[in-house]
Amino acid sequence: MTIGNELVSGDIANTNGSWLAARLEELGFDVILIAALPDDEERVSAFVRVQAQDADVVVVTGGLGGTPDDLTREAIGAAFELPLVEQPEVAARLRERFERAPDYAARWAQLPEGSRPMEIERGGAPGFVLGNVYVLPGLPGEMEAMFELVAAEIGGPSPIGSWRRTYRTTESRIVEVLEAAGTEHPEVRVGSYPSFGAEGSTVEIVLKSSDPDALAAAQAWLEGELQGLD
Repeated sequence: MTIGNELVSGDIANTNGSWLAARLEELGFDVILIAALPDDEERVSAFVRVQAQDADVVVVTGGLGGTPDDLTREAIGAAFELPLVEQPEVAARLRERFERAPDYAARWAQLPEGSRPMEIERGGAPGFVLGNVYVLPGLPGEMEAMFELVAAEIGGPSPIGSWRRTYRTTESRIVEVLEAAGTEHPEVRVGSYPSFGAEGSTVEIVLKSSDPDALAAAQAWLEGELQGLD
């Protein structure tokens, strides 16, 4: 879940959502939703409240700065009916790091009561963990570094492996093979993504599974069925 008016309006591409989805799959999670919400405390609060109940892990990025549109701390606190309280040690480190605007930076240490702060070296606003909700900064470099701090902790049941290959063909020519792949190899997700260019039509086929043997079997079967197309 990414937060920011600039994302919802399309002014900025949601690269954080794509990066996190790929990383979570590597850890073994089935990503069921990528959402972008505006800087609206009530919307964010309501959304997080529902998702925290339905999903094993909710990852939130953005809205942790100190400007009026940065409302993520307040929204997460409201989602769990918790007040914001200062984390004294975090506030002290922020004041020391941002000596030109210590009081401004210290406001970032106001986190929902009972949450666990997360900090990275030379980072800005801290993230935090509250139950199964992990809240990270919106800046991609800081978000990625902070996510790696908790990647092992989050850990999914089994990493999801993938295989992909592009064929010079159209989906209509190989649809029966794609349908059969799903039937023959039910433990593997099969996706097809067409492209059309000056040099002709291509289809990228992607296989994904948390079972390495099943993935290898599906790959071998599919390559045999599509032999001669590439």
